[in-house]
Amino acid sequence: MTAMSKAPLFVIALLGALLPVVAGAQQIPVSAGLTLDHDSVRVGDPFRVFVSIRAPRGATIEFPTALDSAGTVQSLDPRAVFAQNDSIGFRQNAVYRVAAWDIGRQPIRMPDITVRLGGATRTVSLPGYAVFVATVLPADSAQRIPKPARALFEHSMIPWWLWALIAAAIALILGLWAWWRRRRRKAPADVHIDPYVRAQRDFQRIDTLGLVEAGERSRYVALVVDVLREYIADRFTNAPLALTSTELLSATRDVRTLPHDRLMRVLNEADLVKFAKRPVSAERSRDMGHEARALVEHEHQASQPVPAAAEEQAA
Repeated sequence: MTAMSKAPLFVIALLGALLPVVAGAQQIPVSAGLTLDHDSVRVGDPFRVFVSIRAPRGATIEFPTALDSAGTVQSLDPRAVFAQNDSIGFRQNAVYRVAAWDIGRQPIRMPDITVRLGGATRTVSLPGYAVFVATVLPADSAQRIPKPARALFEHSMIPWWLWALIAAAIALILGLWAWWRRRRRKAPADVHIDPYVRAQRDFQRIDTLGLVEAGERSRYVALVVDVLREYIADRFTNAPLALTSTELLSATRDVRTLPHDRLMRVLNEADLVKFAKRPVSAERSRDMGHEARALVEHEHQASQPVPAAAEEQAA
């Protein structure tokens, strides 16, 4: 057999090895979509990009951390990912907070999303999406005629150096006065507010706004969950407000004073209300407010030291 006849056999064998891999990737049924919260924005104004992927149960979805940095639409914050129950599969949603830095129709350059199921892998691309970016300049900015330039030095009866001396004297007097006041004034002591007291105060302030009665139930849910997250951030240094809900749950997993399952349910439902615009009833919004209060109260009571009498009785 000659070298020319061996070449087609090698190509056929290579294609036979690649076909199962390609077929496995195409067998993963995936439904993908991308939406924007604003069709038209101004230069530099932040807006959100929502990406939704539905895949079979057991699949893992890997969203890109940010949009393509080479594009004119760039990410401002890391993306937030949250799961959503689905009757026919598994759905995950990613929220990107972005801003556009050029005018006109600007494409949304979303990097590829990877879906893995077993040993198969599928890449999902979302091309063709764009946002219209309006300018912030006046419409007639190019037609304005500037005034003629003034002379560098204008003739005056009072010489310029006299004005300079007066200004220097005034600046010296103000500096001495400010230095004297700083010496007399004592540095104020830092007022530390207990996280539990602050949380109760903030909950009462939100209740006085009457948001549920006014129909602003989503805003009420967002505010009470923010108070809960601020309390957790004050109590635990490894749970700052910059964490996403998933990262917060992971950071507080070993904290025994927090009921992890209840906290996860509140945070996941609040993310759906805030980011996915999920409607919430007045009764459910009040229940979420009560649950946020109960979580704060539970953590506060669990973190209190056990009285000596109770320890002796337990012993």
